[in-house]
Amino acid sequence: MQVRTDTFGKDDLLRGQPSRVHEVYARFVKEMPDHPAFVEGGRAWSYREFSDAVDAAAGDLTRLGVRPGDRVMIASENSVMLGALLFAASKLDAWGIATNPRLSARELDLIAEHSGARRVLLNVGLSQEAAAHAERLGAQTGSIGSFTVGIGPLNEQAQPEPVIADRAKQVAGLMYTSGTTGAPKGVMLTHQNLLVAARTSGLLRRTNPDDRIYGVLPMSHIVGYSVLLISTLMHGATLHVVPKADPAALAKAIADEGITTLFGVPATYQRLLEYKAVQGRERLDRGRLRMMSVAGAPLDLVLKGRIEAEFGIPLLNNYGITECSPGLSGVREDELTDDDTVGRFLPGIEYRVVDPRGVEVQPGAVGELHVRGLNVMLGYYRAPDLTAAAIDRDGWFNTGDLARVNDRGELYIAGRTKELIIRSGFNVYPAEVEAVLNSHGLVVQSAVVGRPVEGNEEVVAFVQLLPGATLTAADLQAYATRQLTSYKRPSEIVILDALPAASTGKILKHKLKETAIARGASATARRTATG
Repeated sequence: MQVRTDTFGKDDLLRGQPSRVHEVYARFVKEMPDHPAFVEGGRAWSYREFSDAVDAAAGDLTRLGVRPGDRVMIASENSVMLGALLFAASKLDAWGIATNPRLSARELDLIAEHSGARRVLLNVGLSQEAAAHAERLGAQTGSIGSFTVGIGPLNEQAQPEPVIADRAKQVAGLMYTSGTTGAPKGVMLTHQNLLVAARTSGLLRRTNPDDRIYGVLPMSHIVGYSVLLISTLMHGATLHVVPKADPAALAKAIADEGITTLFGVPATYQRLLEYKAVQGRERLDRGRLRMMSVAGAPLDLVLKGRIEAEFGIPLLNNYGITECSPGLSGVREDELTDDDTVGRFLPGIEYRVVDPRGVEVQPGAVGELHVRGLNVMLGYYRAPDLTAAAIDRDGWFNTGDLARVNDRGELYIAGRTKELIIRSGFNVYPAEVEAVLNSHGLVVQSAVVGRPVEGNEEVVAFVQLLPGATLTAADLQAYATRQLTSYKRPSEIVILDALPAASTGKILKHKLKETAIARGASATARRTATG
């Protein structure tokens, strides 16, 4: 077993921490009440205004029947409203569930059903998708605090969970992933998980009240929730709230609006450079930008070099996973490298790299990465079997990723033992996409693989139809579009007479992945030849 430390350690991560995540901004309400906590659509929200909004929202949630231990689901793009309702849930000792309104009806309803949400709340004023869900669910438009919200019916059957004073055992929020089975899987993150992760992020990045952080990564995913929302307010900085990615808006914010810190997935930076090229700009204005970080997908070294040359500062590669709140490692500003390392492990993280028998491999060898620390989830909600499979009795969490660690303690991700596809920073589990395609009456079976593209991965589906079926790939695309959110939809659907299989009947996905990559390369060559 190997343990990494930094200039601060476990005691520093716990010292002075509050009991609940909504308490992280209390000192700034007293010390600098008029300092902006958020900027949204040109309006600044001071720390005092935001604190008052959270208090008012908590009161209204109580009047709407939300009790301690209840689950509260909020479907919203990034917004001050989403942040306020998540903190209001914390104030009531309820569990906040932030969800993306761009999820399909099927996806949203699965989460609501699995979680046993007492109320489903929707930001109807910010997106058409949320408004459509609100109409479908029979939500009534009303006020929660200072926000106009679609308020779903009260779930009379919802049973509250026990409330525990200990921040290490009380759940603050559920973050939903689809899971390798295609069924929704709720990651239970405690107040301590999130508080430790937020403090670690802020200390490593030297976040302070002079910082303005660009908040484009969704709060319905772990980086947006933990690193952007909670950590920003924990360190007295200002979060520039952005509901949807737009490279033109990002370039303007960096140039003109004082952005100091940018978190993104590789596609964030790729699109920024594409915007520059389309606009014919000689150079993008760096403004006050002092730090760029990237995570969520493999980082292409060409992209890394281009974005660093553009802004003159390093692009810091990071690695994490929802179940670890999320950070596990990151490249430090004073330990820069030119390769694809995801840096040293964060303070307080224990790790081991093991072979299939569970025996630690030699330093530098590739094995499966297991980690342990204060940021590791409590477990999967209502899934003790999945929890036991992921976390052993000694607290080691199996990331499912293949990795190696060099003699300087730098981590390299070699691949995934799971079939997870990471598209623009979002997790896509093939089983879920396959389940949707297989539900079509003319489909015999399907197999979904990831295909690498510049700075990203895309989803490719191979489908076998019933004999004589005249269904087209376009028909299947339309079918999938109705049931899957945009980032889960296949970029290409390929219809085959039969899927390659072993004698056991197991589909040979490695052969399909090779085919997908070859088809992608062929398509690129054709575009180049005709363009």
